Amino acid sequence: MDSEGHVCPVCGQPVETVVGRHKTLGAWVPVWGPGPCRNPGCAAYGEPAEPAARAAGTAQPHPGESAAEKS
Repeated sequence: MDSEGHVCPVCGQPVETVVGRHKTLGAWVPVWGPGPCRNPGCAAYGEPAEPAARAAGTAQPHPGESAAEKS
């Protein structure tokens, strides 16, 4: 795992690391990324900081979930 921690891009405070998943070559693999900011004075308070692939809109639905169910 990473030896460096994640920080909020807005206020610079450390945030927790959360695990997600990504499908690669037909297998779901873990992806670690930054969690939501817990600083009440921050503009990004409570918003999850998503990995770049999900922020770009390339996220795949989870198995058993259709794209229509997500919207």
